Amino acid sequence: MRTCRSSSIPTFADTTFTDPSRIRNFCIIAHIDHGKSTLADRMLQLTGVVAERDMRAQYLDRMDIERERGITIKAQNVRLPWKSDGPDGPQTDYVLHLIDTPGHVDFTYEVSRALEACEGAVLLVDAAQGIEAQTLANLYLAMDKDLTIIPVLNKIDLPAADPDRYAEEIAHIIGCEPDDVLRVSGKTGAGVTELLDEVIKLVPAPQGDPDAPARAMIFDSVYDTYRGVVTYVRVVDGKIVPREKIAMMSTGATHELLEVGIVSPEPKPTKGLGVGEVGYLITGVKDVRQSKVGDTVTTARHGATEPLTGYREPRPMVYSGLYPLDGSDYPVLRDALDKLQLNDAALTYEPETSVALGFGFRCGFLGLLHMEITRERLEREFDLNLISTAPNVVYRVVMEDGSESIVTNPSDWPEGKARYIYEPIVKTTIIAPSEFIGAIMELCQSRRGELGGMDYLSETRVEMRYTMPMAEIIFDFFDSLKSRTRGYASLDYEEAGEQEADLVKVDILLQGEAVDAFSAIVHRDAAFGYGNKMATKLKELIPRQQFEVPVQAAIGSKIIARENIRAIRKDVLAKCYGGDISRKRKLLEKQKEGKKRMKTIGRVDVPQEAFVAALSTDSMGDKPKGK
Repeated sequence: MRTCRSSSIPTFADTTFTDPSRIRNFCIIAHIDHGKSTLADRMLQLTGVVAERDMRAQYLDRMDIERERGITIKAQNVRLPWKSDGPDGPQTDYVLHLIDTPGHVDFTYEVSRALEACEGAVLLVDAAQGIEAQTLANLYLAMDKDLTIIPVLNKIDLPAADPDRYAEEIAHIIGCEPDDVLRVSGKTGAGVTELLDEVIKLVPAPQGDPDAPARAMIFDSVYDTYRGVVTYVRVVDGKIVPREKIAMMSTGATHELLEVGIVSPEPKPTKGLGVGEVGYLITGVKDVRQSKVGDTVTTARHGATEPLTGYREPRPMVYSGLYPLDGSDYPVLRDALDKLQLNDAALTYEPETSVALGFGFRCGFLGLLHMEITRERLEREFDLNLISTAPNVVYRVVMEDGSESIVTNPSDWPEGKARYIYEPIVKTTIIAPSEFIGAIMELCQSRRGELGGMDYLSETRVEMRYTMPMAEIIFDFFDSLKSRTRGYASLDYEEAGEQEADLVKVDILLQGEAVDAFSAIVHRDAAFGYGNKMATKLKELIPRQQFEVPVQAAIGSKIIARENIRAIRKDVLAKCYGGDISRKRKLLEKQKEGKKRMKTIGRVDVPQEAFVAALSTDSMGDKPKGK
């Protein structure tokens, strides 16, 4: 494998500012598992910023959970030196700012923030799989920002690779020639040198006024236990130097800069950041709310008056309650969510209480994977034990008297008769081999989907567009799609407003009392299936009591499903050996009376394990759907 072309790698941390014409800011965007992080590894090696002995696979994936799952969750930026033939002459020193982005649809917000810090994007496509749904979604995001797109086919070393076929597919979509599509292997390093040279040639240098008041966009933040909030910025105008006072333009808060630096790939302090440079700021502030992603940083004295255009606030698509198993952990959970929100701006939360589960938070997520990762990070990084309630979406209910309610939790469902109920809908894009069109159509129609259009990307691959209720895809839709298409289909979705729907709230009653944690909002056609399934599941999970316990599912006052948990009975006839039957009958009647009396004053104890099992996302995955 080639090493860096420069005999001595310049330590950019020693220089004050880099000439903006020598800077290239770019990111890598792709579908899940198309090789972004592996390609980034090769770039780190080729530019020499990581020594061979320190190199490891997926170097920029810092979290344990990323390395275990093999996915990127957080976009990571790194500064790379590179010598190339450019407009300033042969073998000129350049600075590359690379941002490695996630591929999963739930982390699209991370991608949109990364694009704000770049002028170009490497569109990476697997040479054995071709364009997938998330490839298109990320491509359209980059085109909206007017970024220079460099199309690249990765994994050309695979036996199943068909680069010629997929180069034509890419050329057809972005309007270039098949020969313009670069071919690389992130694994072997083939073609990566040419790719970096192409980045220098095609990606424009950042534009900005070095003499204007400083303006820098915050595109990410993390919380460090020892150093406080670490803020990642892209400088647009002016310069930022240590020991000067800076101001956050949205809040007006001022702080003294303790340290300014770059990431290459470990943090290195510098004498400042100039136009077009990407780096980090440390102010020693411990309050995580002081550093808001999308905010503009300027100098406190003679600062800018016009902030930069911030990011569109992400709207949560899925809501779920998070409750600590131990009630005394509630303050710890609140602090943990505060710190995690700094690192994940798409996470929203507000306090809520449940009769069954105590104090907790209603959290908003961009999707199920986002929810799963957030819960796992809370448990790992903050040593918490949590219960998450069944996820649901946000509904708008208009009552007969014209009043409106926003429902994020089944327990918020208003009393009385509803005139209209609106549910969120999404536009889904499914890309799959054309042989599976029938199976996909059948699945989407069973989930109340409406076909919006269908296009052939090539002779064998088709793109299908459906409008579907969000509630129908957040559970097991993706799993069902994969199983019906033998794993070949890819899915992407984006919000598309709301539609009127025939929805009902199903309550689960134990001993005639509703248990708020088990309530759910479902389509009327699915209500019986959901009620029946929950009643059956709770019958298995709740231990038998001293008296008989009815488990019922109800819509309002109408019972739609019922199971009975039989009472534990002592063998009162053990001492009766033969004799008169009336003696045995008398003992049984006495026992029956006792059970009846106990039932009127008894409470049903639902063990914590039953809540965890009944509310776990895995067990809710096969929830019946309305036709």
